[in-house]
Amino acid sequence: MEDNETKPNNTSQDTGVTTLDQILPPGTCRVVMVPARGPIRQRLLAFGFVPGAAIEAIRSAPLGDPVEYKVKGACISLRKEDAQLIVVTPGGA
Repeated sequence: MEDNETKPNNTSQDTGVTTLDQILPPGTCRVVMVPARGPIRQRLLAFGFVPGAAIEAIRSAPLGDPVEYKVKGACISLRKEDAQLIVVTPGGA
C-alpha cells in the first residue's frame, strides 16, 4: 500500500450505510446486505440477518464483545468480527 492511500472506512457518508459492529446499544438499524461468503453467510442468513430485517442492539458484554442483537424476535449474540460482515442502515428499525 502506498503512503498516499488510505484504509477504507466502514461508514459511507454518501449512502448512509455502515456495518453492524458500529451500531451500539441501545440502537436500531436495518440490514442492507450480507456480503460474507461460505458457511458464515449461511449461518447469518439462517439467524435472520436477511436484507430488510430490522435489528435492535440490546446490550454488550462487559468488555464490549460480543453484542446481543434482537432480530425477528430472537436474541442473538455476535462477535464484532462477525457483525462486521453485515451491512446496515442505522435507525431503520
